[in-house]
Amino acid sequence: MKSHSLHDLHTLFASVKNEKEAQLLLDDILTPAELASITERWQLVQALASGMTQRDIKKKYKISISKITRGSHMLKRGSGGFGLFLQRLGKLKRKAP
Repeated sequence: MKSHSLHDLHTLFASVKNEKEAQLLLDDILTPAELASITERWQLVQALASGMTQRDIKKKYKISISKITRGSHMLKRGSGGFGLFLQRLGKLKRKAP
């Protein structure tokens, strides 16, 4: 069961209306290191979704294989959030017919 505080956090994020509000919230709620870590995770998930190999991602973005593997695991077996937002933003690799 989710705590009331976690529910409040979900509601907070759901209330964001635009990119500027998202920036304001993220800048206040996360430390610079946390924001960098989350940005890196989103970058590598987008790269995986575009069809890049883990080795190519490691080389291009200088990200460890363990972080890439963790991101890959969440993309494939997570709650579906990454897939939902990759699709919404048009960042999923199109499959050949």
